[in-house]
Amino acid sequence: MTSEHDTIEQQGDAATATTSTSANRRQPFPQGFLDTISTGWAERPETLPAPRAQAPYAAKRRDALSAAFPGKRLVIPAGSLKQRSNDTDYPFRAHSAFAHLTGWAADAEPDSLLVFEPTTDGHDVTLYFRERADRTTSEFYSDATIGEFWIGPRPALAGVAADLGLATAHLDDFAAGEHDLVVDEDAELTQVVSELRLIKDEYEIAEMRRAVEITANGFDDIVRDLPRAVAHPRGERIVEGVFHQRARSDGNWEGYDTIAASGPHACYLHWTRNDGAVLPGDLILIDAGAEADSLYTADITRTLPVSGTFSDVQRRIYDTVVEAADAAFGAAKIGVPFREVHAAAMDVIARRTAEWGLLPVTAEEALDADKGGQHRRYMVHGTSHHLGIDVHDCAQARREMYYDGLIQEGMVFTIEPGLYFQIDDVTVPEEYRGIGVRIEDDILITADGPVNLSAGIPRTSAEIEAWIATVQGAAS
Repeated sequence: MTSEHDTIEQQGDAATATTSTSANRRQPFPQGFLDTISTGWAERPETLPAPRAQAPYAAKRRDALSAAFPGKRLVIPAGSLKQRSNDTDYPFRAHSAFAHLTGWAADAEPDSLLVFEPTTDGHDVTLYFRERADRTTSEFYSDATIGEFWIGPRPALAGVAADLGLATAHLDDFAAGEHDLVVDEDAELTQVVSELRLIKDEYEIAEMRRAVEITANGFDDIVRDLPRAVAHPRGERIVEGVFHQRARSDGNWEGYDTIAASGPHACYLHWTRNDGAVLPGDLILIDAGAEADSLYTADITRTLPVSGTFSDVQRRIYDTVVEAADAAFGAAKIGVPFREVHAAAMDVIARRTAEWGLLPVTAEEALDADKGGQHRRYMVHGTSHHLGIDVHDCAQARREMYYDGLIQEGMVFTIEPGLYFQIDDVTVPEEYRGIGVRIEDDILITADGPVNLSAGIPRTSAEIEAWIATVQGAAS
């Protein structure tokens, strides 16, 4: 690829038109280029788009935020590009609060600002961003970060205003105020914009379903290509790559780094190195979620027997995790404290590990809130977290609104119990060592009870075996 070091900027005349970032890669341009580069371009269409589907929902969210901060000037930045190495950046992803409040998602512009100006009866809200430059300016061809010759067309103020239903202004017109409240700088504002996402609206729920659908197709792809993963010395990378192709082709990206953890790697909760082999006889734990173009993400885990069938020990462990997940699902009811979902799963984990002789105490003693916890050796993480435009959504919400809060209609969260027996854990029989199992589903709370959005992805041991046989049989 060409780099930012290959760009030029006008500094008087052709003799001094040089690279903007590196003296050792100067690119002088003749005067003829400078005289003609801004001419000979067709007129751009001026048709304004209709407001996008999320625009009215974003407007309601802005109204709620305005009501929470009367008389205060609020600034919600989209964020800036982040350097990956030297003169290359990571793909831009707007701040979640910015995307939630504007409806500008995968197509948002870096460095944009959503500003709430206080008025006598609320706020005037303006979206500031760097509008595309006229082709008579040097920015068009000389700036590799924002120049359209380098990165393609950029949006115009009028087009974005119509698209999002927002007033817009050029970023150069923004002036920071001494008493501005800024997301990620002001604790109260950061908390409020996080808590706004605890209850999902109709648009958000539809996007969550879309993300789950893409993810389900990605898991089908993985199952279909498991033989190719087995054949490669770094088969975990094959699994990761197969899912990435689906996430990028049908959505925006992955919502988080894919975990493709085979054999003992499944016991490492956030194994994202994904450089191991996928061996027959092992289990492979795949924790993956596609992010839709709206930035809403799924978060789903399935643990698969590489050979297509579970061994007796693997099945015993796997079925226990299913039992814990089902218990947690049964506890997920409107009005129940959110923490009770975790407690229901842990009750199963404690009782089964005690039954297998793995605990130095009884299940009841292990479940004691103050003196227990011995079973947590084999499941150290929590069972649930909120899910949405972030994989760990609403993370800055107050504890009393999150962990200690009550389950409400419109919430979306995960249920993801697991059992992990490290390869060198001598507290468990040798046949258990190196086995890690997690099952994770995405749950929507409705007036009629919890709905498993990812129920269409096989999850019981019998369903998993039938799934692998069917998908791989069809592929052969």
